[in-house]
Amino acid sequence: MLIGYMEKIMDKQIPLKEAENEVELASRRIALLHLAFSRMLVAEFGEKRGEKLIAKAIKEYGRMVGTEVRAAVEDQGLPLTPENYGVGSARRLPRIGMHEGVEEVEIAGEKRVRAFGCVMARVWKAYGEEKLGRFYCYVDPAKYIAYNPKFKLAHVKALPDGDDYCEFCIRETSQQEQADFQSDDSDWLYIDKC
Repeated sequence: MLIGYMEKIMDKQIPLKEAENEVELASRRIALLHLAFSRMLVAEFGEKRGEKLIAKAIKEYGRMVGTEVRAAVEDQGLPLTPENYGVGSARRLPRIGMHEGVEEVEIAGEKRVRAFGCVMARVWKAYGEEKLGRFYCYVDPAKYIAYNPKFKLAHVKALPDGDDYCEFCIRETSQQEQADFQSDDSDWLYIDKC
């Protein structure tokens, strides 16, 4: 059955709506996987220790993503600037299916990105687990700092925090933020602030 399906889709182009649905399905699964691991860590180790372990795992995940992006940017011979994060072969997120829409805005002379209708945030909200789900969002500053420790991508707003959309800014990191991110024992979640 699966082989027949794969042969069917490999012989033709997939309509955009079908591709969006496939990415949305994968995003829902990622959200559920994150939630399952997070719940188990909290149940097994208690809220404080469990959340610390979740943050540690997300930081490692961010390091893995940021390191891949850095290598792809370097392979293109480009400098590790915020403008080059995700350029060409360095792109690491699907353009469709994870959000209902993304837009760039300028606020007080600063460029920001807004993402509307995050699939994963909807999953966490449906389960009443916005707090645990929100830990996943810390991958954003983690991946950026792993890409180039001089910069962070941080949330101005986040759907799991009760906002209507996610809004991101790019800021330079302080030496303290860089040190806390590199430390295995420091609380680094505060870095996700603009």
